[in-house]
Amino acid sequence: MPHFDPHLPEGALAEKWDRAKAGYRLVAPNNRDRIDIVVVGTGLAGASAAATLAELGYRVKSFCYQDSPRRAHSIAAQGGINAAKNYQGDNDSVYRLFYDTIKGGDYRSREANVYRLAQLSGQIIDQCVAQGVPFAREYGGLLDNRSFGGVQVKRTFYAKGQTGQQLLLGAYQALSRQIAKGRVSMYNRHEMLDLVLVGGKARGIVARNLVTGAIERHAAHAVVLASGGYGNVYFLSTYAMGSNCSAIWKVHKRGAYFANPGFVQIHPTCIPVHGPFQSKLTLMSESLRNSGRIWVPKKRSDAQATREGRCQPADIQEADRDYYLERRYPAFGNLAPRDVASRAAKERCDAGYGIEDNDAKEGVFLDFSTEIQRRGTERAYEAGMENPSAVQIRALGKKWIADKYGNLFDMYRQITGADPYETPMKIYPAVHYTMGGLWVDYDLMSSIPGCFVIGEANFSDHGANRLGASALMQGLADGYFILPYTLPNYLADDIRTGPIPTDTPEFDEASCGVRERIERWLSNKGAHTVDYFHKKLGEVMWNKVGMARSAAGLREAIAEIQQLRESFWKSVCVPGSADDLNPELEKAGRVADFLELGQLMAIDALDRDESCGGHFRVEHQTPGGEALRNDGDYAYVSAWAYQGADINREALHKEPLAFENVELKTRSYK
Repeated sequence: MPHFDPHLPEGALAEKWDRAKAGYRLVAPNNRDRIDIVVVGTGLAGASAAATLAELGYRVKSFCYQDSPRRAHSIAAQGGINAAKNYQGDNDSVYRLFYDTIKGGDYRSREANVYRLAQLSGQIIDQCVAQGVPFAREYGGLLDNRSFGGVQVKRTFYAKGQTGQQLLLGAYQALSRQIAKGRVSMYNRHEMLDLVLVGGKARGIVARNLVTGAIERHAAHAVVLASGGYGNVYFLSTYAMGSNCSAIWKVHKRGAYFANPGFVQIHPTCIPVHGPFQSKLTLMSESLRNSGRIWVPKKRSDAQATREGRCQPADIQEADRDYYLERRYPAFGNLAPRDVASRAAKERCDAGYGIEDNDAKEGVFLDFSTEIQRRGTERAYEAGMENPSAVQIRALGKKWIADKYGNLFDMYRQITGADPYETPMKIYPAVHYTMGGLWVDYDLMSSIPGCFVIGEANFSDHGANRLGASALMQGLADGYFILPYTLPNYLADDIRTGPIPTDTPEFDEASCGVRERIERWLSNKGAHTVDYFHKKLGEVMWNKVGMARSAAGLREAIAEIQQLRESFWKSVCVPGSADDLNPELEKAGRVADFLELGQLMAIDALDRDESCGGHFRVEHQTPGGEALRNDGDYAYVSAWAYQGADINREALHKEPLAFENVELKTRSYK
């Protein structure tokens, strides 16, 4: 039987992590070089874990499908990383960060995991500062903070609009140091294609060298997955185009439970879809909502004129603008949580007020004119200017905006051709993050002994909606400060095991399975490309398993995805060979896994007959259009067990969620 005990420590909430660490077994320093660990993924979670474990003395093998670890998708994160430092003196605390995260996830995450994350948040900032991460600083030299959605304090540390890049460079430097010392063996351009179990324990992986095509066996005493999220199941998302679910899905098929697959983050500030041949979407950081005001025209006629190019945003008077987030959620305004802000944008566009001239007439304005005026006036006053002109004030305000968000404004201008200093940005929600992932216990171990899962690849900390700037926090907490304590507790039994051989029936079976799948794709003389099927899947997922879900739509999605899966295996065409670099072959494997996972996502969303966070069932909403939870029947983690090729047969296991330190109540941001 798979392991399914969350192993939550006893005692008061604030004492659980210390109590757990005090009881963990250790591996002595002189025994650590007897133990091999495989780490899959080199984003913030994977790079920090591999570097830390190697520095402790373990032998680490690190894998990424990119040509360099620093190309991991963590580099794309923009806005910041949360920590309860209370540098702004606005009454922040570890408990407040914990509470905001539980509430932001609509009460669908474990209290113990979330509190530990809040406790460790301050250590992450200290670690990154020591590495030289260039966080923004105030005039006096102290680290600066800004706000993100769903909170009423400033706790987000940032490096302009490139926080993920700077944090990843810090972790990459730590990893590179261990590579140079020979403690980490780095395998670039390698993709994990199966997990190997020996005696019920994770004992290695089978990977494909993407350059030579070689199928390789890599043994270990434990396997750590840090392979990110699965948002590209929607085809159009803010993820890098190579981001995929294959590592975690292969582990799921080996027996690991998949938790809350239907919980998906929709980000409200992305550049809208502009045409049918687009291959990905671009995020505009949530940090922009600190300074930008979101609005649509109050009149449908103005919205139509805007879409048709007959009316510019500046032509619409203030009285004719609907700042709908400020109207609906006055306490949080434009910094309402992502799921709330995304649904509000969808509601306005569905009602005919969208301003972008795309097929769905979807798009709203993110306007910086008010902030430019306010900051320009403030800077003019600071400079002692008497009676500054409107031109001077605007120039000073634009300079302030450029100092805070300059690279984001440049990126928007390069993509759209519009100047956001002069005209509002156009934005609309898009898939950005997945809260679901492999089920893990408090120690971050999956239901397969010896297989640990960290970062976005697990489900553990965000519930049904992730608050902004929490992804980077979780990835680094898992890699730097949690796994290096919990993994030795498991490895303590392996100091006498010796090297794990790869010439065994278990490795033979996994390797043969990988080769058979590859040969089947290459020998299939179908009529359609891999992207053809991926786009078809994305359409079904976005329209029926996206921002608004219904029982009827989800049932249709399940049937349509199953039909698409069958058609894929009959009709896909994969050119080239398996003996060299073949991107189409890589995509074929990833899309095959997306098709299976997409079906499970729809099944999970249908089973959860309530609305919570980003999971919005149209049958369950308040009179005001907000998510309506059912705590009596659905306060649990949905953990699905693989039962074979028919995804409809997956078995549901439930981990009850206990709320002993926060009150279960309706979320309100008004």
